[in-house]
Amino acid sequence: MTATGIDTLRTRDSLTVAGQDYTFYSLATAAQTLGDISRLPFSLKVLLENLLRFEDGALVTTEDIRAFAEWQQDRSSTREIQYRPARVLMQDFTGVPCIVDLAAMRDTMNRWGANASLINPQVPIHLVIDHSVMADEASTANAFDTNVAIEYERNAERYEFLKWGAATLDNLKVMPPGTGICHQVNLEHIAQTVWTSPDENGALVAYPDTCVGTDSHTTMVSGLGVLGWGVGGIEAEAAMLGQPVSMLIPEVVGFRLSGALPEGVTATDLVLTVTQMLRAHGVVGRFVEFCGPGLDTLPLADRATIANMAPEYGATCGFFPVDQATLAYLRLTGRDETRVALVEAYAKAQGMWRDAASPEPVFTDLLELDLASVLPSVAGPRRPQDRVLLRDAAEGLCTELAGAYGKADELGARVPVDGADFTLGHGDIAIAAITSCTNTSNPSVLVAAGLVARKARALGLAPKPWVRATLSPGSKVVTDYLVRSGLQEDLDALGFALTGYGCMICIGNSGSLEAPISEAINQNGLVTAAVLSGNRNFEGRISPDVRANYLASPPLVVAYALLGSISRDITTEPLGIGSDGEPVYLRDVWPSNGEVAATIAASIDAEMFAARYADVYEGDARWKALAVKEGATYDWPTSSTYIAEPPFFDGLKRQPAPVADIVAARCLAVFGDSITTDHISPAGTIKSSSPAGQWLQEHQVLPADFNSYGCRRGHHEIMMRGTFANIRIRNEMMGGIEGGMTLLREQPLPIYEAAMRYKAAKVPLVVVAGKEYGTGSSRDWAAKGTALLGVRAVIAESFERIHRSNLVGMGVLPLQFAPDLDRHVLGFTGSESFTIRRLSALHPRQTVTVEVERSDGTRFAFETLCRIDTADELAYYLNGGILPYVLRNLAA
Repeated sequence: MTATGIDTLRTRDSLTVAGQDYTFYSLATAAQTLGDISRLPFSLKVLLENLLRFEDGALVTTEDIRAFAEWQQDRSSTREIQYRPARVLMQDFTGVPCIVDLAAMRDTMNRWGANASLINPQVPIHLVIDHSVMADEASTANAFDTNVAIEYERNAERYEFLKWGAATLDNLKVMPPGTGICHQVNLEHIAQTVWTSPDENGALVAYPDTCVGTDSHTTMVSGLGVLGWGVGGIEAEAAMLGQPVSMLIPEVVGFRLSGALPEGVTATDLVLTVTQMLRAHGVVGRFVEFCGPGLDTLPLADRATIANMAPEYGATCGFFPVDQATLAYLRLTGRDETRVALVEAYAKAQGMWRDAASPEPVFTDLLELDLASVLPSVAGPRRPQDRVLLRDAAEGLCTELAGAYGKADELGARVPVDGADFTLGHGDIAIAAITSCTNTSNPSVLVAAGLVARKARALGLAPKPWVRATLSPGSKVVTDYLVRSGLQEDLDALGFALTGYGCMICIGNSGSLEAPISEAINQNGLVTAAVLSGNRNFEGRISPDVRANYLASPPLVVAYALLGSISRDITTEPLGIGSDGEPVYLRDVWPSNGEVAATIAASIDAEMFAARYADVYEGDARWKALAVKEGATYDWPTSSTYIAEPPFFDGLKRQPAPVADIVAARCLAVFGDSITTDHISPAGTIKSSSPAGQWLQEHQVLPADFNSYGCRRGHHEIMMRGTFANIRIRNEMMGGIEGGMTLLREQPLPIYEAAMRYKAAKVPLVVVAGKEYGTGSSRDWAAKGTALLGVRAVIAESFERIHRSNLVGMGVLPLQFAPDLDRHVLGFTGSESFTIRRLSALHPRQTVTVEVERSDGTRFAFETLCRIDTADELAYYLNGGILPYVLRNLAA
């Protein structure tokens, strides 16, 4: 019993490492009461320690803790727990609106006469500016400097705002532009695997490093034994302010690896295989944990590549336990030796250490893969799970061209390009990009790409003239080892010059194709391709000029740039003709595993990492020259088109009113399967003719200065207009027409304009959709924009985890069709009206009746599952969202 008389399992123990004493919350001691937990999945042991550390008899109880021991019997649980991550990771696209919301919350607290300083992060926040840089210039020696200069010119307002946040909010560190991608920086520098902080008595407490991030690929750090996953910015803000993450104890799918990757097969080939297997199995809302003897053959960088793509296979995270590979990577990346020793000692003391003698955990399900069976692969043309063997890629695209793209009569046809001595055809590669944290964090595939470039250069090959090549690593260390090895010179010679340190092409910041090429593509309806070493290849994401997008390893990106087309078989056809007049094939330029390993050993050391991260928060002269506003609250600039006080708290009262029923709501859109957050809230190009483009022009912003939707997320007027504005989205109310349009009284209108007319008439709205609604990025504006358009409910066949929680966090009701029902069975056309009652009396996961009236006056009802999953989520919904809930609690 504690001093307060509450039953507790909290038992502190001590650990001494390198002369330093640490306190920790012992799983072994708790197991004396709980029973044997040695075969609990490692990822759940991290959650269990978290509950032990925060057990208070109220938010965290002994019953919550005992539920973990019981999990081992049923291998699932319906127990809701309150989890507190150690820290929060953000990038600037999602970080700017987060800080905007915090600033607006401070203003609201002032209006209520409450203490505005209570709106302040309670845990460490690291924000890395990585999403804004664009590949405006490529393939030149000056590309990096030019792109960074343009980035600052475009985004100075946003960066000044972030500097205000860093100066005003405690616990917020901002990493300036030109540093790297947040997930790679997290892996190489921020993450510690075991975190430490002093308690109220000054004792140094050691505990597992955990984080949530406002980017779905936060999961990458789980390759380092750090439990991390993506959340929407809305949830992240709540976590910053001390609100626990409410979740059910997850099911854990084991993925057992055996054997070793064969010669010539890359980590990218492996992760595409894993993604396809897990997406087919179904792991949405579940943890995935990797186990088996095959782990001993996978270096940490390969594990991180697999963990990175957890959003693509649908899992909350893809976790790798701590072992010798973890320690080796911590040492390689310049972590202090004392920290490395603590990680080993702590993991062993807590039963979180994996080696050959460790008992294999019990899992909800178990998949198995022999690494020796993995074959070279790519994924495309529109989803990461659409893996195709490399030898079948050309045939697969031709099938797509004849089918989905309706180009059966045009296969093989080519069109001229104005002023050029070449022609273009379907399947030609317009963009070849070494990009994204997924692969640029992995030296094996970056070095392999450089070696392909070196061999091709020596043989006299060059990329095809219509290919736009870019290189955007995830950290400056990549450049260091490419330069030291001499491979950067070879990449430069083939057009893969450094364009910037950031997401760039993977997020859609691809820059513009040369005007004659763009015109030839669009005037002739060509289906051109992008090949990128990224994680997302959704429609409309990479470039408005490119329809087919393929994920591939960095060395394949270089090889495809030489070949110039996806519609040609890269495994059998020559990449080009060498300087000796002979054809050069893929096998002639592909490096051996031994060559790659030898180059890595000679080119990478811990001093590189230590030097690059020594002053990582200082920034360059441009960053230092940015002005910083002062004041505990933000002085909103009235004329800014980048930053504005959002309307989320307008008229908010200190006490919530009952949730109004949804009566006679109209359908804003009817969507099919796999509608992504890119579809709902695009990050890329703003078209001049779009509602957002028109608003910007009305505010004297020229199209050349539009920047991107992602960079404009600090201004709600643009983001509302960008909601459902993706150029490739298809509203079934519009037939087969692409773009963000809908019908209002049979009149075609942009979705934004129709929504505003409905709002003016006080008509609520619903959205109807198919399976996997909200896949992709943890984009809070996909939910924020939905709410601001007046959508009260989304009715779908299934939801992706992050977007579902974001909808709840914005007060939008997610409802799931019963298994035997969907929009087709019910015959929805979008002309119906919908009524949903008793919303103030909802319970988590209850059955909710939806009443429907068709345009001819006939009526019927159908049952749905309320996808408010936990009691905390219900409290958020009843308050109109998670941020009003937190505000009211803090004000009270």
